[in-house]
Amino acid sequence: MTQSPPAVFDISETAWPPPPYRPPVPPVTGADGVRRFDGITYATTPGYRPRLLDVQVPAGDGPFPAVVWIHGGGWLDGDRRYPPPTVPAELLHGSVLAAGLALVSVDYRHSLEAPFPAQLHDVKAAIRYVRAFAGELGIDPDRIGVWGESAGGHLAALAGLVGPGGPGLEGAEGVGSGDTGVLAVVDWYGVSDLVSLAGHPMPALPPGVEFPDPYVALLGASVADRPDLARAASPVTHAAGSNPPPFLLVHGTRDGLVPYSQSEALAAALEAAGGEVALRPVDGADHIFLGAPDITPIVQESVAFLADRLASRT
Repeated sequence: MTQSPPAVFDISETAWPPPPYRPPVPPVTGADGVRRFDGITYATTPGYRPRLLDVQVPAGDGPFPAVVWIHGGGWLDGDRRYPPPTVPAELLHGSVLAAGLALVSVDYRHSLEAPFPAQLHDVKAAIRYVRAFAGELGIDPDRIGVWGESAGGHLAALAGLVGPGGPGLEGAEGVGSGDTGVLAVVDWYGVSDLVSLAGHPMPALPPGVEFPDPYVALLGASVADRPDLARAASPVTHAAGSNPPPFLLVHGTRDGLVPYSQSEALAAALEAAGGEVALRPVDGADHIFLGAPDITPIVQESVAFLADRLASRT
């Protein structure tokens, strides 16, 4: 996977147009020895907010393997800094760092800012950025995995399956070229097939609460109007004929927003492609693992999966 990094943009050369990304900000080292790079601009596009990422690097000598965390929120909402409310940030972040992994938390454009594939373009831009600046960040560019929940799980699955040959899905934001491959994917209750979900009813909202249809917002049209784009946005489409990295799929069996069958379908597609896949049902749990008696084992298994697949194979 090693390749020469792309040329780094020299912001001293020009003041206009604005640079497509910024070099890493100086880290802050905590009492625990963890180095934190907060608010790095990994991509800019005129007319949109800058896309930011945070990096936390374990204490000690690197370079460290890295996990790119992709937040959920129906592609309409969410923030790189906050896991779902059922998962304490201290648990998720602390577990990753304790396993000797760097954590890269990324924002991406929401669907009402820009429809698909802007979200995947941003995730891939973040991966390119981490590889381009791996030396400064203390990260091993050859050992990167992705982990996402809900909408972020969907994007993590696509990041693991879509290569440069994907039609218009690689993007050129930020560091415009470079390897975006990953060694492992953890997908928590992500959508895998938008076409099959077209007829699935959305959960009822409380009185007075309005929320756009997340699938219409993502595609910029209904699935019926854009079946081609819905298929392109579906991880199951890209599993066939691929050489997928190892996948861990974790999903509540009573998920009323994204049915458990979505992870079953992706697991079957990955197995058919000859990939390594583990499907872990969380019995009785709804979306974001609501109703699960203990979140800690779910986080621990996910981190252990990533740590094992990103371990040095020398």
